[in-house]
Order: sequence, then C-alpha cells, then structure tokens
Amino acid sequence: MSTSKSIRRAVQLALWTGAATVTAAQSVYAADDQNIQEVVVTGTRISVPGAISSSPILSIGTDEITMQQATEIEQVFRDLPVTAVGDGSNVNNGTAGAATLNLRGLGAQRNLILIDGKRVTPFNYDGQVDTSIIPTALIERVDIVTGGASAVYGSDAIAGAVNFVMKRDFEGVDLSTDFSQFDEKDGDVRSASFVMGANVADGRGNIVVGLNWTDRDPVMLGDRPLGQLGIVTASGAGYDNFLNGVAPTPAPAGCGGPNSVVSGGSTTTLPTRIAIAGGGAIGQFRDDGSIGANCSVFNFNPYNYYQTPLQRVGGMVMGHFEVSEHAEAYARFGYTSTEVRQQIAASGIFGSAFWTPLSNPFINSSAQTTLINAYNAGRAGATPIVSTGGDFPNWRDLNGNGVVDAADDVRITYSRRTVEFGPRSTTYENNSYNILVGVRGQLIGDWDYDVFGQYGEAERSNVSAGYTNVTAAADAIDAVMGPNGVPVCRSGNPGCVPLNLFGGFGSITQEMASYSSASAIEQQAYEQKIVGASVSGPINAVQIPWAGSPLAMSFGVEYREEFGTATPDLCWQTQPASCLGGAGGSILPIAGGFDVREVFGEVLLPVASDLPGIRALDLEAGYRYADYDPSGVNRTYKYGLSYKPVDQVLFRVMKQRAARAPNVGELAAPNTTALDNATIDPCSVENAGNITPELSALCMSTGMTAGQVGVVNDLVSGQVNSFQGTDLDNLPKPEQADTLTVGVVWTPDFIPLANDVLISLDYYDIDISDVIGEFGAQEVLDACYVGGIAEECAKIRRIGGGLTLDGSGIETYTTNLKYLRAEGVELGVALGFDIGKFGNLRVSANVNKYLTHESQSSDLTPLVDCVGTFGTNCGNGPQGGPLPETRWLQRTSWMYNDFTVSLLWRHLSGIESAVPVFPKFQKIDSYDYFDLFGSWQFMEQATVNFGISNLFEKDPPVVGNEAADTGSNSGNTFPQLYDALGRQYAVGLRFTF
Repeated sequence: MSTSKSIRRAVQLALWTGAATVTAAQSVYAADDQNIQEVVVTGTRISVPGAISSSPILSIGTDEITMQQATEIEQVFRDLPVTAVGDGSNVNNGTAGAATLNLRGLGAQRNLILIDGKRVTPFNYDGQVDTSIIPTALIERVDIVTGGASAVYGSDAIAGAVNFVMKRDFEGVDLSTDFSQFDEKDGDVRSASFVMGANVADGRGNIVVGLNWTDRDPVMLGDRPLGQLGIVTASGAGYDNFLNGVAPTPAPAGCGGPNSVVSGGSTTTLPTRIAIAGGGAIGQFRDDGSIGANCSVFNFNPYNYYQTPLQRVGGMVMGHFEVSEHAEAYARFGYTSTEVRQQIAASGIFGSAFWTPLSNPFINSSAQTTLINAYNAGRAGATPIVSTGGDFPNWRDLNGNGVVDAADDVRITYSRRTVEFGPRSTTYENNSYNILVGVRGQLIGDWDYDVFGQYGEAERSNVSAGYTNVTAAADAIDAVMGPNGVPVCRSGNPGCVPLNLFGGFGSITQEMASYSSASAIEQQAYEQKIVGASVSGPINAVQIPWAGSPLAMSFGVEYREEFGTATPDLCWQTQPASCLGGAGGSILPIAGGFDVREVFGEVLLPVASDLPGIRALDLEAGYRYADYDPSGVNRTYKYGLSYKPVDQVLFRVMKQRAARAPNVGELAAPNTTALDNATIDPCSVENAGNITPELSALCMSTGMTAGQVGVVNDLVSGQVNSFQGTDLDNLPKPEQADTLTVGVVWTPDFIPLANDVLISLDYYDIDISDVIGEFGAQEVLDACYVGGIAEECAKIRRIGGGLTLDGSGIETYTTNLKYLRAEGVELGVALGFDIGKFGNLRVSANVNKYLTHESQSSDLTPLVDCVGTFGTNCGNGPQGGPLPETRWLQRTSWMYNDFTVSLLWRHLSGIESAVPVFPKFQKIDSYDYFDLFGSWQFMEQATVNFGISNLFEKDPPVVGNEAADTGSNSGNTFPQLYDALGRQYAVGLRFTF
C-alpha cells in the first residue's frame, strides 16, 4: 500500500471512529491525495505529517455526543469505561455544584482538562475543573490521553489529559434545541444552543460564536419508591417495606412528627433524643413532654435530590486571522454562569451538648424527674459518668447539696430535627470567564512557533439556608421562668427567644425558629494567568539513513500563576463547628497560591521506514523542568516508541514520569472541622457486645473513661467529625507517578464483508507515590481499634468520651500518603459493513478491565483494594464510590438514507461490599443498560432526534443508605453510577444553514 493511501485510510478510520463512539484513536490529522497537513496530536507538541501517537488516545466525536443527547459533556463521560464517579447532576449531599471528570478513579484533581491544548481554569481552590462551562455545541471531538502527560502539559496530568478540540473553521449556522423527561413525567431538561461561524477576508480568517442555555428540573428522592424510605445497610431494616410497596412504618402514637419512623433513618430525629453529655442515652421525649425509651428515627430521604436543579447560560467566541504568511493571530473568549441547588433534610441539633437548667420552664415535672434520676444514677458506681469536675464536667451543683436536683444545671446531648425550619439547602452560583490570545505561524523553514497569553477567573457564591443556629440554640435552651411568668433566656441577650426542644413537632414556634435559625454565605474566587511560547520543527541534519524523515523536536517555556480565595461570613467561621447545625463544620478564610516557571522539550526520531518488516519505527522522548513556589522542583519525562511492521499493525509503548504539585487548597487551607464518612465508632453503645478488654484499653487510650466505653452514642447517619486542613509546618510535597502503557493496534483489510476495521488493545499501569490526600476517618478508626496502631490512635479526639460532640473528631489533615495505583487493560473495536441498498452498519466497542486499583496510606495501615467493591474507604478516596472491575460501551448504528438508528449497550460488572452487610446487599450483580437513538433528516437543513435511555427500565440496585460515602451513596443506591430514575425520553430538533 502506498504511503498516501495508507495515511488516507488512517484518516478515514480516525474520523469515523471518533464519530461513532469512544474507541482507540491512533492519529488525528488531515490528508487528501495531494496534500498532507502537519497538525499536533493530543499528547505531544510536535507537528509532523502522519503523526502516530505512542500513547493510547480515546476520541469522542460530535455524533456520539448527539446520539447521547447530552447537554453537558459530563453526562457522556460518566458512562465511559475509563472514568469513575465524579461530581455531577446525581450527586446531592457532597456536591460542589460542578460537573467533574474522574479518569481511572484516581481523582478529578489528577486529570488535566484542556481546550485546544490549553489549560482550563479551575472552578475553586481545589484545582478541579467544572466541565459544564464547555459548550458541547462547539466541540469537534474530545481526546483522552491515558497514562500521564506531565512532560507535555505540566502538573496534574497524572491519570491523563482530556483535550476538548473545538470547531476551528466552522461556517454557517447550527441551531438546536433538546428536551428530555423521565417516564414518571419529571426531571425535565430543556436546552438550546446556537453556533454561527464565517470565514473572513477571503478565507484568511474565521470567527465562531456559540451560545448555550440549559434548565434542569430537580427530582426528589421522595419521587421514587426507592427513595421514599430509609433502608439500613447493616440490617436491611426497611427493605421489606420497599419490596412490598409499603410506606415506612410510622413511629408509635405520641412519638410522631413529619417523617418520624420506626427504623431506617437518622437518630437525630423528633421528638428530641437526649443523652448525658459524656455518658449514655437517657431516652426520647414524647409529644406530651414526658421521656421514654427511644421510639423513632428520622426518615431524611424524601427531602433529598436524586437529580439536582441547574440553570446555565454561557457562550464562547473563537477566531483566528492570518496576519501574514508567517503569523496567524488567534483568540478565544468564554463566559458561563451556572446555578446549582443542593437540598438535604431538615437541619437540627446533631448531638451538640448544651448546659440546661433543670428548672427550664419547658421541661415538665415528669421529664424533670426522669432527668434528675438519670443524672443521679450517673454519679454512682466505681466509674461515674456524671461529675462537676474533670476534663468534661456535665453537672453544676448550684445549691451545693451534693445531689442533682431541680436547682442545678446539667449538660445534655440533644439530637433533634428542626423540621419547623424547613429543608436545608445550598445554592452554588458560579461565574467564570477565560480569555486567550496568541500568535502562531511559520518561524523559518519548516519550523513553527506559538506564543500565547491566557487569563481565567472563576467566582462563586455558596448560600446555605434553613439551618439551625447552634450558637443561638445554646443560648435559647438556657432558659428560666421570668419574673412575669414568661420564659426568658438566662443570658439576657437582646432578642433571645427561649427554645422548646422538650416536646413533639410544633413545640418550636415561628418566633423561636426565627431566633434559632441561620443562613450563611461563602464567597470564592480563583484566578489563573499563563504565558507560554514554543517552537517545533525538524533537524534536517539529523536523519537516520533508513528513516524517511529527520529528527523532529519541540521546546518551549511557560509561566503560570494561580491564586484562590475563600471568604466565609462570621457564621461559617464560628468555632468549633460553625453556627450551622448539620453543616459539617466550620470554614475559615483561605488566601493562597503558587507560581511555576517551566522549560520543556520533546524529540521524535524516525528510526526506519519502508523496509522489510519495518513499515515505520519511531522513538520519542520528552522532558519538563518545573520550579514551583512554594512546592519546589518537579522533573518529569517520557520515552517511548511506535513500531509498524506492516501497514495494518502498530505496536506502541510509552513510559512516563508524571507529577502533581499541591493545589491552593492543599497548600493554604486552615485547620477546620468537617464531616467525614465512617461506619461505626467501635467504642460506642452500638458495638457494646463486641468490646473485649483489649478494645476497652484502646478506647480508654483515646480519652474515654471506663464508664464511657460501650455507653456513648454511636455516629449519626454514617458521618463523623473530622479535623481537616493544611499543616503549614509540613506542607505536602508534589506527588509523582510512574506510568507505563503498552499496546497494539490492528487495522486488517481482509475480514470478509467488513470495512474500516480497527482493533486496539492497551495495558496501562499508573503508580502514584507520595499521594497528596487525607487518611479516611474509618481507616483511622480501624487502624487504632483493630490494628492497635498508637500513631493512628493519637489522631482521635474524643469529647465526653464520644465522637459526636462539638470539638470531637478525627484528624485527617492533608499530607503525603504512601501510594495509589491503577492498572488495567482496555480494548477498542470498530468496524463497518456496507449492506448495499439497505445502507450501512457500524459497530464499535470500548472495554476497560481493572487488574489493580489499590492504595495504602502508610506502612502501618492496611492496603485498600477497591476493584469490584464498594464501601466507605473506597468512596472517601479518589475512586469516588463503587468501582466495577469491568465496564464496556458497545454501539451498533444503522444508517439508511436520511435515517439513523443506533443502540448503545452499557455494561457494569458485579461489585460487592468491602465489609459484611445485610446479605441481600452484600453483592450487586452485573448491570446492562440499553439506550436507543434515532434521527431523521426530514429536510436538507433540518434533523429531528429521538432517544430512550434505560430502554427496558432496569431498576437500580438496593444497598441502603450507609453502603459508602454520602456523595456516591444516596437514596439507598448509587445514583451517579446506576440509572436511579428509570426510563428517560429525549427529543431534539436541529437546523443547519
């Protein structure tokens, strides 16, 4: 086969492969019979004719985006076998109001997002990119480079780089509108886009304008049977109700209130549960103000979102103009405004301890007697849990008579949902813009240059509402009878309204709610500045005799500066856990940044071509030196080869050293309290039957008294307080990854009836050391109480013996962990069939199988293997939740005249819990979804599209609400991985002129 015909066929393969579905693309370049253009392949800066990538590249074309009728590119990425769960439309409790990509389950901060080879500005100080700012209508294709790309693009490209290649020379008008809705006639998504482009000055330039708008309606957990009730992962309580279509079993009479149920919910409930602060449970109030045994939990499910609401409007303008034969000016400006709302169940007082006068006028005589008896009983015995002294006093003997009586104050732990305040919500308002200007062209001879400057900025406001003001509540509970027979706050603070937590629903009046509720706001800003210059071209003097072309190289310099701030209001800054009950902790101001100066270079050396057994053999290498302030120096490199023994077979190998420097949040976050996910406090009443003398000793080593072991309350809703932030005296150093990819691509031309056949198989191994991250809370608990590791026990801070009171928690500061590794194989297949008068058939598939996905935080902690599992330890890590061992996408498309029909098959292999749970929830069988798409070009300029996702309406798996972290596990399932909302219909109309 001639070189021209070989290249022309490769171009055809690359174009239709990227259009059909996600498959392994080897090269992306333009060619015709007369002219072969030089372009840059994603993953290198070298421009050479007929470039072949030594790294695996997946391409997603515009047709695939259209077939999935995705208004956000994140919706396409979440189904890719190469990705794991990230933030998105089906993440509620744990969302940041963004749409992120998580390649290989290594964390959204470890893949670099690019637009036309240039960095995209992060949306916050954690260095992650919100992909919803990228207008899908302007995307030509998306290239995903696997296995690190730091030598080419710099820091963050650990798992790889995602390059959004935009439409460069678009002419005409493209107007489209789409609408989708679930089978339950909810969750509507409306979108519209407008693209207009034109050549100018007799083709010397082009300008493209794109506008987009999206409006997404919410879907509540209560809108689906599975989300209407809470199911306990450990015991299966509530599961039979779900199977039988029975509503949650209501709490007994006198212990009621909205969503008060017998099981399957939070112990922060209503009426109020109380406990001796630093001691054991007392019981639960009744509607009549008396105290009895615990009688209800709170079903928080219905208030939450399965699908968060979104409003988005944005636009992008791109253009280039040939100033002279040696200079082309180019520019891009983009702006996007989004609003995402998160909503969770009513706020409350989540195990906070308040001093309470036993003479509080809202405490009736029956409850007063119960409290006095409980506290006096706590004084007795060899290991009393009630004391006026010590590290955690919980009794004030105001009359000095040596017994607890009505004249005294006691410290009570309260667990009460303030349903009267309404649901909690956080609204994320995001505004971002980016400006890029540059000049590129021919420098001299065959050498090209590119000089550019880029500025990006993201501004966010996070408004949290519907919360209990814990500080005000503490003031309002400390109430006594006033001189005029009306309850008053003992503090005498102006405006204080005494709060009645000592009865059922409705005991909190509107006046009480007004004083004891709160809203808070946090402003964030992020700024990125980049300038860079590079040149590339051949060194004609260096050419191996057996090669058809000389050494090609590229080198350049880049300067980047990033700065982020977070400005919370005084409510958020209140220590130790902000003034917002159930907000997860406090937020302190952040202001920090870094800058980096980089020098980089690449070489591509053709070794031989057009010889027997060597159609082409190329070697490539690259190196980047990056000097970060304050993190220090990074040195990254790559070397590899591509070898074609014949036209139809390509072997490729690439070895790389990648790196990621700490982002602003990892460098400058102050120490604050937050919420982390954990399964159980081994020293609590929940585990009382399993506490051995050895475990008891470990519990006491972390600050408990003998009387508190096996008595204090367990964690609330699978969450525990944690202490997070940066240790300024021990800043994390950059993490490094050694990556290896080995693959083969086969494009046979002898398969009967088939044409344009492409088969690729690649192995990848990404091994990250000095991982920047945090120990998981459950990991620390297990290391201490199971492993007996004193170093981990020292991270546990107990207040009153427990982990639920304000000021208690687990230290999970940002540090360098030991390692994180992902290893696997990926298969890509694409082929077509010409079926004569019946049109054309196209079949493609992409399969990913993990061989390894493991991490270890330190030499003293156990290895965590996440392949094919779900659980808290994996969900809290970069994996982002469940990680099926094998996933694939397979698309079959039939094109006939003006009609297209396509079927997408999505497969997820079975997964199982990493820890023992209710037997029915221990394992999730493999899942297969089928999505149908059809289009009809009914006019020359008009096409109508129709799609059905989850065609056979397969129900999501049931695992309960404590199977993993709250970000991935919600509504008793994993809604970001599985289709939790049922069958979805979509229709679109597109006009092109």
